[in-house]
Amino acid sequence: MSRPNVLLLCTDQQRFDALGAAGNPHIQTPHLDRLAAQGARFTNCYVQAPVCGPSRASLMTSRYLHNHGLWANGVDISPDERLFTRDLADAGYDCGLVGKFHLGAAAGGRVEPRIDDGFRVFRWAHDPYLACEQNHYHRWLEANFPGVLEQSLGKGHDVFDRMPTEQHYSRWIGDETIAYLREAAGDDKPFFFVANFFDPHHGFGAPAEYRDRYDPDSLPPPVGSPEELAGKPPIYTEASIKSYAGNSPGFRDYTAAEIQEIKAQYYAMVTLVDDEVGRILAVLDEEGLADDTVVIFTSDHGELLGDHQMLLKGPMMFDCSVRVPLLVRWPGQVAEGTVRDELVEWIDLAPTILAAAGVDGLERSQGRSLLPLLTGPSDDWVRRDWVLSEYRNSGSPYDPPVHTTMLRHGRHKVVVHHGDTASSRARDGELYDLDADPDELVNLWHDPACAELRIRLQERLLDVLVATEDRSSPRVAQY
Repeated sequence: MSRPNVLLLCTDQQRFDALGAAGNPHIQTPHLDRLAAQGARFTNCYVQAPVCGPSRASLMTSRYLHNHGLWANGVDISPDERLFTRDLADAGYDCGLVGKFHLGAAAGGRVEPRIDDGFRVFRWAHDPYLACEQNHYHRWLEANFPGVLEQSLGKGHDVFDRMPTEQHYSRWIGDETIAYLREAAGDDKPFFFVANFFDPHHGFGAPAEYRDRYDPDSLPPPVGSPEELAGKPPIYTEASIKSYAGNSPGFRDYTAAEIQEIKAQYYAMVTLVDDEVGRILAVLDEEGLADDTVVIFTSDHGELLGDHQMLLKGPMMFDCSVRVPLLVRWPGQVAEGTVRDELVEWIDLAPTILAAAGVDGLERSQGRSLLPLLTGPSDDWVRRDWVLSEYRNSGSPYDPPVHTTMLRHGRHKVVVHHGDTASSRARDGELYDLDADPDELVNLWHDPACAELRIRLQERLLDVLVATEDRSSPRVAQY
């Protein structure tokens, strides 16, 4: 069998349930739903961090946060880290990227430094907003819509969020991906291409034609209540007042109607991406590439969207923050309509892609290939009954700094809020029974009846952290 192409479609800040195929009847995602029906959908895919940069570094290196070192947004990845795309390129794959990457600091127009990533095509734009010479989205706007960029810069994020569809960042992602695919169709070389959408990342805004598809009053309200926060660590009350991004209003600054409007805008952004995915899939068909291409759709982390009296992201480890969509279509290899409920992680994607491509590499990888779950026999999958996610003070406005670590183990989730020895903030935490309480409303951390369970899970978390240390350096002698 010839080596397959691989197309990775990745959104930013899309929670696991922002997908019709995941059982959400309120959101319009027909193309993604079709992709799920034509392949496999993983129901329990967890990312390694609830914020962008650290999570994306885990995707590209297949390593946990405490090993790859990109511990927070605003940190540059070490040039000593190996990205799986380098292994693909070395094996003869043509590699390309369009959109966000975020393996380095990119605030204030800074251009994140590239390490040896293997990409021949690299059309980077961290976001739609900030002007810098390397912002390929801005170049595209200037070339195709003269004057629009100059009129838009400096007028706030809303101008770019609500651009007409034909001028939107998500349309640019679609156009660039389609152009690459049409070029690749005439080449005998297999390709790996990643299309990194910025939507549905905040700010919450979409082109009018997409926003008009949703009635905010018909959407379900957020889960949780002010009373819920009384049983949660104090940082969540702070986060309800002031959101993760320092200048962003907190949940409490909005009326109930305004929160519903935010949800409508968020769903509209997802539908915009869905339509671009539809355009991309159509070109795969038109160019005769579909049967030879593995298509993967996923997201780097979730969004609180008003749940638990909070917005955006941050140190929160609720499923809406760290559980994401994962769809895989591979015609002739993955049975249509496959649904897998196993606990899987974002670090598993790179080994899966390399295995599908028949490429050895990424020697320090900590993930495992999902191919046994996708193509069988599934008995070859060594069951992992836990997933790990970490947050390390990623530029949040909270003082003192916040560090949280989450372990989901079977039906339970434990989140440790690590104490700060330089402050009076006591160690606190969260404990949830996801079978009995899937919305994570009732914190069992301080429940005397659950004390033994909490200690057992904390011990398990400690064992996992030790087991996932980087011990890749060989021991060459006894001493």
